[in-house]
Amino acid sequence: MPEARRRAGGGGDAPQAGGAHHRALRRRHHHHHPEPSMSKHDAYGTGGAQSDPTVQPVPASVIAQVDAADMTLSNPKRAVLALGSNLGNRLETLQGAVDALEDTPGVRVKAVSPVYETEPWGVEPGSQPSYFNAVVLVKTTLPPSSLLERGQAIEEAFDRVRTERWGPRTIDVDILAYGDVVSDDPVLTLPHPRAHQRAFVLVPWHDVDPEARVPGRGAVTELLTAVGQDGVEARADLELRLPE
Repeated sequence: MPEARRRAGGGGDAPQAGGAHHRALRRRHHHHHPEPSMSKHDAYGTGGAQSDPTVQPVPASVIAQVDAADMTLSNPKRAVLALGSNLGNRLETLQGAVDALEDTPGVRVKAVSPVYETEPWGVEPGSQPSYFNAVVLVKTTLPPSSLLERGQAIEEAFDRVRTERWGPRTIDVDILAYGDVVSDDPVLTLPHPRAHQRAFVLVPWHDVDPEARVPGRGAVTELLTAVGQDGVEARADLELRLPE
């Protein structure tokens, strides 16, 4: 499924603020290691096989308790956010953004995609570092405008600088979709106006929700088939933790 590598790259040029699975998804109701997982070797040892004898399937009772915690959110909405970073410690910054979302009152992180590496969009090849990209699925009671404000606050906290279109950035936090909302509000366009065209968005989005649809555009699976995955490199050696 061809697509020019430079066009597949990460880095939201979103006006919102002005795949095959290569490993199991990180989901809140699945078992996950509590420590940051920087690589498979770190998590499983140099032999690559799981070595922790304490790892057991999560009991159904525990899963039920965790899912019941969602009841603390009154009538939550499902939202999908894209994260991207090509400056500094990219993985650490993405993890910090995931943790900051979970720390937001009225937001619960439900799933985190695998990490992908892509070339920047809209710039000369080699002129910027490559991006790490991921997609996060949340449930939230915040309205879209408040979720946008929180995303912008996270960007500020990680010293995001907006000096040029398609410029490098420590972190991008974009709202891809908020429930089935379709809005052409210039402050926050929903769904993200170019999400259906971006492989670096569609690939991790498909990972966290294979049945997902982009409101008004169609199924993520079909959109991804049309766009292709060329230039979106799975980083199976890297991993984002689902917050506790």
